[in-house]
Amino acid sequence: MSARDDILAFAHIGDLHITDADAPNARDFATIVDQINAADGLDFVYLPGDNADNGTPAQYAVVRAGLDRLTLPVHVITGDHDVEGGGLDAFYAGLDARRLPYATDVSGLRCLFLDMSGPGSGGPDFRLGPDQLAWLEGEVQGAERDGFDCALFMHTYPADLKGDGEATRVAHLVSGSRVRLVEMGHTHYNELANDGRTVFAATRSTGQIEEGPVGYAVAAIDRGVVSWRFKELARPWPFVLVTAPADRRLAHDAADAEHIVGDTIEVRALVLGETPVTACEVSVDGGPWQAMERAEGDRRHRARIAWGPRARRLVVRAFDAAGGTDADAVEPTGDAAGIPASKGLGSDADALGAWPEKGLLGTQLGPNRNGRPW
Repeated sequence: MSARDDILAFAHIGDLHITDADAPNARDFATIVDQINAADGLDFVYLPGDNADNGTPAQYAVVRAGLDRLTLPVHVITGDHDVEGGGLDAFYAGLDARRLPYATDVSGLRCLFLDMSGPGSGGPDFRLGPDQLAWLEGEVQGAERDGFDCALFMHTYPADLKGDGEATRVAHLVSGSRVRLVEMGHTHYNELANDGRTVFAATRSTGQIEEGPVGYAVAAIDRGVVSWRFKELARPWPFVLVTAPADRRLAHDAADAEHIVGDTIEVRALVLGETPVTACEVSVDGGPWQAMERAEGDRRHRARIAWGPRARRLVVRAFDAAGGTDADAVEPTGDAAGIPASKGLGSDADALGAWPEKGLLGTQLGPNRNGRPW
């Protein structure tokens, strides 16, 4: 568990689909590793499955070479391409990956990593199986009992589960608990969905990109507030992520002042980069900039600001010693009626659509069951 503070922050590298070391996605993966190694402020790196395009030992050797260079802890799960060889022996042997499922506590949150592919018959036959489903239910219930928020890491939406009753059971388990975030791959496009209780986030594939440029996502859970933003690989440092208050599109707790704001709010933000931050500041609706400060041992910059009845949008910007600058924006809400209501638990029915500032193009060009034709 992180002793630094009470925020979980991680990098999500989308489905690699590695074929060989000379392919563009292998080179992009190496560059992503270099970037993440250069930045301070993250807890771990997550790979959501479909790591090797055909699940072969040679392909896993390329993935392993990249993972071995990462200086952060790594969590790798399975996808349908990882079982193309008829099983997961090559996955576990090639990556020296921890056996799924497993749980780990990071920064006061319980992170649960699942295998949706091993219990299936291959392809998109996503299943958990009775033992893993029972394990998941026990872990979520135990987290509730212990007062932990949860984050779930799985290859795709719960609605894609094919096991008898699994999709419904997992969707209701997530909705009825303190699972704040379900982090996924598979779609090949960036997507955020909010059913009013839980945020579902999918990150664009690294190896089979159907939209926009290559990159990776940075996600955080800050005292129950979920934040997410895609970083394009070519975009220089620094990188700003506002972690509180919640944006109206991601708010899901009407009783929490950081989801439904009042007349004053604390703004918190992560600033990632490879050189020191020289300034970080916040502005409301284009007004004056107010300095944000970072205390020793805290990854976040903070400021307490007034939030008037007509206030709509806040922007946090940062500057670094190399002359770089970046900004992130959120639109808080003071109205509990603005929290999204579910149209379909555990699925993309609650997808937010396009949100270009966060890297969401709304294209839905991808191979999953909800994807649009290329």
